Amino acid sequence: MKKSIPAFASALLICSLLKAQETTPPDTTSPLKEVIVIYQADKLTPVTFLNIGPKELALKYTGQEPSFLLAETPSVTNYSDAGNSQGYSYLRLRGIDQTRINTTLDGVPLNEPEDQGAYFSNYPDLLNSVSKIQVQRGVGTSKNGVASYGGSIQLFSPNLYDSARTSVGAGYGSFNSLRAFAEYNSGIKNHQAIYVRASEVFSQGYKYHSANNAQSAFISGGLFYPASTWKTNLLIGHQQNQLAWLGVADSLIKKDKRTNGDTDEKDQFVQALAQLQNNWRPNDFSSLQSCVYYSFLKGNYDFDLNNFLGMPTTAELYNYTFRSDLGGFFSNWTFSKNHLNWTTGIHGSTYARHHTGSEKTAGQLYKNTGYKKELSVFTKAGYTIKRLTLFADVQYRYSSFDYTGSVAIEKIQWRFFNPKAGLSVEAGPHAVLYYSIGRSGREPTRNDLFGGNDDLLSDSLGNPLFSNKTPEQVLNHELGFRQQTGRVAFDINGYYMDFRNEIVLDGKFGPNGLALTDKVEQSFRTGLELSVNYKPSKRFTLINNSSLNYSRIREQKTSFTPILTPPLIINQELIYSHKNFTAALSARYQDKSFIDFSNTSTVKSYFLLNGRLAYQTNRFQFCLFANNITNTTYFNNGYVDFDGTRKYFVQAPVNFYADIRYSF
Repeated sequence: MKKSIPAFASALLICSLLKAQETTPPDTTSPLKEVIVIYQADKLTPVTFLNIGPKELALKYTGQEPSFLLAETPSVTNYSDAGNSQGYSYLRLRGIDQTRINTTLDGVPLNEPEDQGAYFSNYPDLLNSVSKIQVQRGVGTSKNGVASYGGSIQLFSPNLYDSARTSVGAGYGSFNSLRAFAEYNSGIKNHQAIYVRASEVFSQGYKYHSANNAQSAFISGGLFYPASTWKTNLLIGHQQNQLAWLGVADSLIKKDKRTNGDTDEKDQFVQALAQLQNNWRPNDFSSLQSCVYYSFLKGNYDFDLNNFLGMPTTAELYNYTFRSDLGGFFSNWTFSKNHLNWTTGIHGSTYARHHTGSEKTAGQLYKNTGYKKELSVFTKAGYTIKRLTLFADVQYRYSSFDYTGSVAIEKIQWRFFNPKAGLSVEAGPHAVLYYSIGRSGREPTRNDLFGGNDDLLSDSLGNPLFSNKTPEQVLNHELGFRQQTGRVAFDINGYYMDFRNEIVLDGKFGPNGLALTDKVEQSFRTGLELSVNYKPSKRFTLINNSSLNYSRIREQKTSFTPILTPPLIINQELIYSHKNFTAALSARYQDKSFIDFSNTSTVKSYFLLNGRLAYQTNRFQFCLFANNITNTTYFNNGYVDFDGTRKYFVQAPVNFYADIRYSF
């Protein structure tokens, strides 16, 4: 923890110096608004979405992994390796895993192109600098980067139009969990603005030897003129974890719930993202939004193979090292006049990831590099006729994978044509009825291609052994109704997702510890989702986010339910607010779900009760959180090991966290 003291003090010093330099009177001009990312949906867009605004983020976010906050929205499940809310955690949307969910920051892809995962843990305390979030469920609108197959999570960078302020904050809770941060926002002065934030996050973890120690910084700056806006973001994160990614047999959990399935394995990663954005408005009807970006990742993790195989641990310890570079650009032109809103755009990226496998005593075992390139173009339009809005969106996407290592391969190429269409009808002054149909395709990840191996295997003739090169496709139907009045915001939708060659997790792990997948010929996911915000009186608010899911996989003559897809999830929150005081009680029920293709083993259903108290003034905020108040023992992820043992990820019992923030 010694590293955190100079980092935090330096950030506070920078903020104070910047505050002291504010001698210029406020600018009275009306510059162009900040860059608006055109991939987000609005009330007339015929897709299913939910927004998380700045007020909710300020009250509920205390440095926890984003999956815990997102799990309060419909159809989202999550779990944590260490059992608590910091360190590695994961989410699924409509039962679809995180590698098939598009994640962006201001339109810039956060998913690694090769394995298609987005790792929030590499950017600790990220949501502290996020102005809002939009979660689109289903294929949604065209996005940059990996296919928004199950949905998309769009993050938006700090709002530089916010009033000038300096904030410092700290929090402490169970399992020696803490967060400290300082941030500064200058507000716009002389057409310029800057935002700076630095954070330290630490937790010992609920499980034994599962600590997380992480630091991050976010710098954003902008130039704002009447016809043009420039904005740059620089995000960097560093994290060190004691690993806990292996499940634990239920027999061992009964003896000691804090048992960690891993030995003393560790990892360490550094990741950085830089982006430069420009928004130019040549006239009142059109605008051109462009961005160039670069992302860098470097790190490694340990792997105790003997322990993974259920054998006694020895001095043998494997290590996997990665370094990746991703560079890209996108540009979108928008025309909006009278009843027409039309946007067309292009995105391209190039990526390389170097892999090195070694063993502590034997040294380096192999070295290889994977290369991915992507190019996509799209055009979408919305046309309004009185109360009817017609919507169409067409994307062409090209992706390729190449490889250098001990086995030679021919470049693999995929091409996707992704059309979408829909309509929305204003059924009243504050009500919208919508329907959309859309198709999306997605290529396999490197792990899918290599069958869980980090180094490509070959047959006796030296030919590469690929596990699955076939892309998957989905045809997505969305039918919904949303209404917003003074007291009620009501959203309900039904969906049907028809898959071909779906690549699904099978609950097993490969030779280097990565989760394995299977290709299934035909499958579907269907369900209902509900989001209600009701204010029966001035002081009380009721919020409900729930979902029903019925999904099946058809393989030859058998039919079964996909793993980790609970049929029912209910989130219910009651909030009491009076003047500066807020008290909230939230409940979550998650139905059982299967953890194997044979549908014989399950993660049992569970019920959680959480509470929070908050006191706010213009400058001061104090929050106290109590999680799992009923001290429920529960699992929200698991798998059946190769020897038939059921293994689970137990989550933390009753725990507390206090958070304080002061702004000036």
